[in-house]
Formats: sequence, structure tokens, C-alpha cells
Amino acid sequence: MSGIFAMTGSIDDVKMQDVLESMQHRGPDEGDARLLETFHLAHRRLSIVGVRRGKQPIVNENQTKWIVADGVVYNHRELKRQLPDSITCQTESDIEVPLKLYEQEGPSAVKQLDGMFAFVIVDTESNTFMAARDTLGAKPLYYGKDNAGNMMFASELKTLYMVTNDVHEFPSGHYYTPEEGFVMYRRIRQPVSQHIFSENALPNMMEGIRRYLEGAVRKQLMADVEVGVLLSGGLDSSLIALLAQENRKRKQPLKSFCVGSADSEDVKRARQVAGEIGSIHYEYIFDEHELVEHLPEVIYYLESYDSSLVRSAIPSYFVSRLAAEHGVKVILSGEGADELFSGYQYLKGINDTEKLNQELVRILNTMHNINLQRGDRMSMAHSVELRVPFLDLEFIEYALKIPAGLKLNDDQIEKWILRKAFDGRLSDNIIWRDKAEFSEGSGALDILETYAENQFNDAELAHANAENEWVRSKQELLYYTIFKTYFPQQSVLSTVGHWATV
Repeated sequence: MSGIFAMTGSIDDVKMQDVLESMQHRGPDEGDARLLETFHLAHRRLSIVGVRRGKQPIVNENQTKWIVADGVVYNHRELKRQLPDSITCQTESDIEVPLKLYEQEGPSAVKQLDGMFAFVIVDTESNTFMAARDTLGAKPLYYGKDNAGNMMFASELKTLYMVTNDVHEFPSGHYYTPEEGFVMYRRIRQPVSQHIFSENALPNMMEGIRRYLEGAVRKQLMADVEVGVLLSGGLDSSLIALLAQENRKRKQPLKSFCVGSADSEDVKRARQVAGEIGSIHYEYIFDEHELVEHLPEVIYYLESYDSSLVRSAIPSYFVSRLAAEHGVKVILSGEGADELFSGYQYLKGINDTEKLNQELVRILNTMHNINLQRGDRMSMAHSVELRVPFLDLEFIEYALKIPAGLKLNDDQIEKWILRKAFDGRLSDNIIWRDKAEFSEGSGALDILETYAENQFNDAELAHANAENEWVRSKQELLYYTIFKTYFPQQSVLSTVGHWATV
């Protein structure tokens, strides 16, 4: 995990120090800037893989190609083994592999990467560059141009706005070069009807779910530092915690983390799951005053005012802080199961597999500035890397082949086949627990709704809605008012993702 900045041209030393400081939370372990002939690069590093030998920017042997990157490449060892014997890596970092592939094959080599990443490679020999973002956009990247026409890239809005007001979100699943422009190299798509599994193959599908999800968890446990889990006590996070406990290679017990209000359902269920799997469990109880007190800080790091996003970001903020306080640098989350197994209430009326997949694929391809933005920003606010095994590309491909009727069965319980696949592995009141939003289960929702209602009158809400159609409630007006104090630029509004409902 890291904060990156790259541009054609250059900025002065004082401004570059400001840039590095703005990304401190994304990489507190080490940081550096490098001024090249026609490029300027900067990087803040959170050391996860190749802790001792992985400082960026990373350069090739003849010092003509450089990379700054954020994220992780899970298949870096496999890709490294496939390189010609004449190629030697200078570091132990997984991030050097994209640089080596670029040397061999050019920008299209990004198709081989399995991971969550955003990177910029500059080629001083040919005076060109490429930028790329992972398929789902789990790692953030923004771009723009300054008044001199220099192109710039940064991990977060707050960094890029230091050097330009022309700011746009870099599209997920794309790479960019000056010669080709934006090129879509991968996107989540619906499987063709011939590839949808038969409902009669239920035992095989359940075995496949277990195999692919366990493989995803095992893959994402890859780190040279301790990995923990976020545990809300719901189905999704409990399954990830269970598989992480069973597949970890470290001797010390798995650490699990939960936050909530004093009587929240999440806290009670998480304690139960932690007891069942044998994790060392930590929890943090917040109150109304603390939620409101930290709201500006949450919105500053989140870089959004969407009400659904903000209210779920608050418990995410506290649980990431809790993990950091207990020495964990990587946390696994249950994010993504709802998008794959029809976990949202509004999907319950869709029983046709093709129609359901059309909607599931749509929301998967919009997670980059909603759920995944929340997960990245709230964890990185505390210098913690968040990983999402349910959104492993192989698991996504497999899950989309499962018929709609098995994701939502006749008694209308969501994610039915996922529950059935792990039935008996945890207590029934965990496997078959009704879904609750993170903010609802943690107790944050009621607290924030009540507070927002007392801050504004109906006339103020109507005025704000006339200015911005996405300010649809007093709660969102509260968030929007705070957001504008940090991001007053008009261009920022195009970067904010929204849920379909308040």
C-alpha cells in the first residue's frame, strides 16, 4: 500500500514536500521523490511485501524506466518465474514485476497482473509513460493537467488538488499512454448463457464456492507482516475470518476486530464468532459524541459526501484504527459478497439469471468509487491495507455462473447458496443471520440520522437540493456541508460515486 504521485514536467521542492506530506497516511514507513529529465515522481510507502528491499521509485538496471505503485500483485512470484533468465530483479517487492513485464511486453502486459493496484511507469529513454488501475478500481487513482499542459497522477484528490484544479477519476480496468490514450484492458462481464451452471449441480457449485473462496483467502494472506480480519459478526466477514484462521501460516493466533455502539448486534455476534474460530478478538465501543466529533476527519479521508457511504465509513474508520493500534498492517474484509450473491433488498424481485447478472455486473463495475473507496480510504487513514477476498477475479467469474434461483431461494433469504455451502461450519445464528448494513449493525445509522435532523431545517435542505440533486436528506446535507469545506472545487463533484437510494 502506498501513496503515489507522478507527472510530466516538474514542481518545486517545497510543493513536492507538501505532496509527500499529503500522502503520509498512505505510507508512513518511507518516502522519496525523484526528479528526472522530463518526469517527477513521488512515493510514500506502507511496507507489506519486501519490507527491507522495496523502496520506491523502483528503477530498472540501466535506469531508463521507473515505477511508482500502490497496491499488491498477488501473482508476482509466478510472473517472476516466467521472466527470462537474463532478467534480474533489484528488489524483493511485488511491485517491481509490472516494471519488468513492461520492459518485455509494453503496456498490454498489465493484463497478466492479478491484484489491486494503481501505478505509473515512466520511460526516460523513449520519453513516454503509462498509468494503470486494477480491474475493479480497488486502488484509487486520479489524473489531470496543469496550466502548462503537464499530465499528473495521484492516489487521492487532496494531493492532486495541490497542483491542479483539473481533476478526474482514472477509470478502473484501464491503462493510459500518450500514444494510445485510455485503453480498457479488462472489465467484469456477464457469462454467456451456455456457461451458467445447472441448478441440478448444487453439490458441485457449493464445493466450487468453498474451493474458490478458500483459494482467494489463501492468496490474500500473502504478506511479510501480520494479517488480521474485520469481524462484524455477519455472514460475510465471519466466513472470511473462519477461512483466514484455517489457512494462516503464522504461529500466533489470528487477530479479529469489531466496533459498534454498546448494544449493537454486530458486537454481540462478533464475540460469538471469535470464540468459535479461536481468534484474539478486539472491540471498540463508540458513542454519539465520538461519531460526530470524528465526522469531519472521516469525510476528509473518504473524499465523498454520499450518505450511505459516509455512514458506513464511520465504523470502518474506527475498526481500521483499532487494527492499527494492535500492530496489524493488513486486514481482510467481507466486502463483495452482496454484489455476487444478490445480498441487497432491491434485488429480491429478480429471479431471471441473465437479468440478475446484468445488475450484479453493473454494481461490481461501480464499486470503485463507492464500497471500495470507503474500504481503501478508511483503512489507509490509519496506514492499514484492506483486502477483499470475495472480489478475487476468479471467484467473481465463478459466482456469476450460479443461477439466480440458488442465490435467493423460495423463502427469500439472500445469499442462500453461500450460506448453504458453509452450513455447519459456524453456528446457525451466524450462517443464517439476516443481513444488516454495516452502519445499521454497528449502531451508527440511528445516531447520525438523529443528529442530522437537529442541524438543519427543511428550507435549508430544499436550497441545497436545488444546488445539488444528490443532497437528498438532512443527513446528506450534513456530510455535503463538511465535504465542501475540504473540497470546494467544482470538478470534484464528478468524482463522487452514489448509491441509487438515500
